[in-house]
Amino acid sequence: MTVQEERVMEENVTEEAKRLMLKIAAILDEARTSYATHNRKLKELSLLRSKSSSSSIFFSAFSRTLTPLFDFQRRLASVERVVSFVSALAASASDEFLDHFLKFLLAAATASNKTARFRACQIVSEIILRLPDDAEVSNELWDEVIEWMMVRVRDKIPVVRTFAVRALSRFVNDSVNSDILDLLLEVLPLEQNADVRKMIVLSLPPSTATSQVIIDCTLDVSESVRKAAYCVLANKFPLQSLSIKLRTVILRRGLADRSLAVSKECFKLLKDEWLTKCCNGDPVELLKYLDVETYEPVSESVMEALLKGGLVKLQNGASIQQYISSNGDRTEGDTVDCPQSIQLMEAEAALYWRTVCKHLQSEAHAKGSDAAATMGTEAQVYAAEASDKNDLLEKILPSTVSEYIELVRAHTNAGSNHRFASRQLLLLGAMFDFSDTTNRKAAGAFLHELICKCPEHEDDDEGNIVVLGDGLSFGGDNDWAEAVDSFAKKVHAAAGEFEEVVLEIIEKLAQPCKERTANHVQWMHSLSLTGLLLKSAKSLRKLQGKAITPDELLQTLLLPGAKQSHLDVQRIAVRCLGLFGLLERKPSAELLKQLRISYIKGPHSISIEACKALIDLIMWHGPEEVDKVLKLNIPCQINSEKSTFCPVNFSDSEGDLDVETLDILYGGFENADWASPLPSNEDECVHAILGEGFAKILLLSDNYPSLPISLHPVLLSKLIYLYFSDVSEHLHRLKQCLSVFFELYPCLSANHKRCIAKSFIPVMRSMWPGIFGNYAGSPFTVSQMRKRAVQASRFMLQMVQSNLYVKETQPDCESTNTEQPQVIDKCAELPFECGEEGLALRIAVEVASFQSKKTAAEKAYVSALCRILVLLHFRISEQGPIKCMRKLLYRVVECLSSEKDLVKELKRMSERLRTVDSQPDQELLQDDVNLILGKLELDCDLDLDGPVSMPQTPAAPLTRPTRSRRRVRIEEESSDEELPSVVPTTHHTVKSRSVRASKTAAINKMSSAGRSLKIDEMGELVEEDSDVTSDDSYASD
Repeated sequence: MTVQEERVMEENVTEEAKRLMLKIAAILDEARTSYATHNRKLKELSLLRSKSSSSSIFFSAFSRTLTPLFDFQRRLASVERVVSFVSALAASASDEFLDHFLKFLLAAATASNKTARFRACQIVSEIILRLPDDAEVSNELWDEVIEWMMVRVRDKIPVVRTFAVRALSRFVNDSVNSDILDLLLEVLPLEQNADVRKMIVLSLPPSTATSQVIIDCTLDVSESVRKAAYCVLANKFPLQSLSIKLRTVILRRGLADRSLAVSKECFKLLKDEWLTKCCNGDPVELLKYLDVETYEPVSESVMEALLKGGLVKLQNGASIQQYISSNGDRTEGDTVDCPQSIQLMEAEAALYWRTVCKHLQSEAHAKGSDAAATMGTEAQVYAAEASDKNDLLEKILPSTVSEYIELVRAHTNAGSNHRFASRQLLLLGAMFDFSDTTNRKAAGAFLHELICKCPEHEDDDEGNIVVLGDGLSFGGDNDWAEAVDSFAKKVHAAAGEFEEVVLEIIEKLAQPCKERTANHVQWMHSLSLTGLLLKSAKSLRKLQGKAITPDELLQTLLLPGAKQSHLDVQRIAVRCLGLFGLLERKPSAELLKQLRISYIKGPHSISIEACKALIDLIMWHGPEEVDKVLKLNIPCQINSEKSTFCPVNFSDSEGDLDVETLDILYGGFENADWASPLPSNEDECVHAILGEGFAKILLLSDNYPSLPISLHPVLLSKLIYLYFSDVSEHLHRLKQCLSVFFELYPCLSANHKRCIAKSFIPVMRSMWPGIFGNYAGSPFTVSQMRKRAVQASRFMLQMVQSNLYVKETQPDCESTNTEQPQVIDKCAELPFECGEEGLALRIAVEVASFQSKKTAAEKAYVSALCRILVLLHFRISEQGPIKCMRKLLYRVVECLSSEKDLVKELKRMSERLRTVDSQPDQELLQDDVNLILGKLELDCDLDLDGPVSMPQTPAAPLTRPTRSRRRVRIEEESSDEELPSVVPTTHHTVKSRSVRASKTAAINKMSSAGRSLKIDEMGELVEEDSDVTSDDSYASD
């Protein structure tokens, strides 16, 4: 072939490609207008492809026509139609066109342009989801697609990651591609974008490895992710495939979710999948999958949701009466009343009927209230609906009180296996009327029988008698005790009747205890019933003049019980002593002494109960009243000037220490054995009780004027240390309590902020390893301790910078939104010693107090303090603290001469202070400095007569430009811009100072942006403080 012929052929190919591009562009232009044209245009484009002289010419024209799409970033509806159209074309063409197109898309997926990567992954995901199962694609090409999509899962652009996950979703079920599932499970907890997390959750297959991960996503901060998790659980996980614990976790979180859309999605799962498909619409059958005895609150919420949704349909004749049947075969000598044949209920049926009856009663009451609040026809309609509800309730409940009593008695006599059903039936007693004398007498006799029944117990392997239950509540279970209490108050509803009946029973049960002939089971029975009475009583006055007086109860039962040799008896007696003390107008001296002895000398379980009782009594009566009763020989002047708690030696004491009760309680923090939780309750230990109690005392400190204000920082420092220590890591109740406390405490009062600022340095001193006698340990331990201390410092900074709440709202501001807590400008209200200025001065004095020669631990400590110092700001109204801080900054910079980055930050802070100083050239007198430091209660011996201006950093000497090392270019495929292949040489001259200045300015902006950090974000920032927490910085600790 001649050259001319080749040229003619090339021209023909070019002309054909241009014609194809024009026709393809016209088809794509029409396809972007509506989805309705896609089928017709697909046929036209397929016909055009078949008529093309060569498949390579068609694909070249097609790809060149489609290229502008990869530069279009906006997600318009017309663009999405084009993406859908070309994806459908590729999915329908299972030939070399699909191979060429996928390779073209993979090339775009590796581009540096983020829009190209986004469009490539989007089209790839559409093609993969549209392809039929029998599509012919080479394994090598699929492997390449999977490989590059897995790379794009870690892309820095969220939308690229989203479509990459979507593309991999079809392969994740394949056991051959198990690495895809491993990748998704790895990146899910680290993913920051909610849309990507949602796509990952929707892509996860059903398996034991993914069930817990998906359920964990029901706690995600994003509403869309939580909703997607419930959608996946509904579509991919049958009810039988989940364990009982997981089922209850799903329902507990979903039905109580704060988002209405999420709770609706969970209810849809409950209704459509679990109730209808798995249980054929039978709520009792559904309850059998939930273990109602273990997870009663969840089961009750499920029944409430089903009842509100109208999904509980009562079958004809279904009621509680079906469990009660009269025996028609009577013989001569039988009583007139036929003996009842009782059919025992299952636990699920008992809960079902109790919730149904409760719902009907509340509905009838609500309709009755609506009828009373309206008039005319509307009132008649409401009244008729209320009447229908009451009629239906009467048909369900036993027809008479005697039948109800027999039903409950049969279940209580059936043993522990029917204890749950017995309690559910007891709760139904609130729906009966016991005003009739006969009914009340029958119910009273049954109640007397129920209360006098001996607690359930068994013999252990060594032949010892062990009482079943928690060892504190009546019947061994708090729920059972509350059910008995409510039933007893319903039966004996007259004033004082309940107390009279229970005290008569206590007097009989306590008789062997008075005679010292009772065993520990009888002691626990009497004390548990006493605790039930004391817990429900309003005052000891209602117990006067009964079968046993309060004083007799204390002297003959409670105090002797606390001195019993059996630990279970001591424990329940100490609990009763605490309840008894709350009912007294003035706490008894004997009671308080016994509680102090039990707290100091008792085992851990008894010390916990004594600690609870002492804290309750202090909060109820006040610490001054408690110590006044004990007649402690402590001068009032010493107490008012008290700045620390007195040390208590528990090992050498006998419990009768001449020490204040708060000192004894605070001394419990020094007992390391009391930091470990009990095996029976992982949330209970003395340290947890003390932390919760002292947090409440600090939060309500205005109610306790006798507590010296100087002790508030000591308590707060201990709480912060406890919150960030290893002790509270597994004490979830304590962590939750303290997190709520720290959120509220700084917002309630300016004095609270003063307390936080005053606690900052003591907390840092106690937490930083290697200084002030603190334990250091291995390098890894030191690094972890430093990170924790830095996290605590940022946490305290956040509390200082939080705003105050408004105590009183203006009545004329009707338009004010009361849902959000109102705040005031803290800058206009707080004195400097309560704000950021006071904290900054405290930190500066602490840093300046260190000598020029410091150990590695001291250097890291000072560096950590200064990193907090540069985040603090001064108000222009506080001219005195501004001038004082300018003087201190000179000494601070001298202590940090080796920390160049920090020195630059401190100099910038000095410049900021100079700009807000109204008279920068005027010196602050030493008397004014002493006055300012006196308000902060700081004893500073530093000489502040030095210069105010910062020392200048010497300029770098002029040197010859040195040859830089040859640097290897590292290409990052996900970068947005092309990096130059050669890195320019950096010359070490004076001009390089501007580069450092710009870098420092960027760091300063990052530091300023970190002022509003949340607690969960602090751990990430601590990792960046390499000078403070790196392993290299404590080599000489």
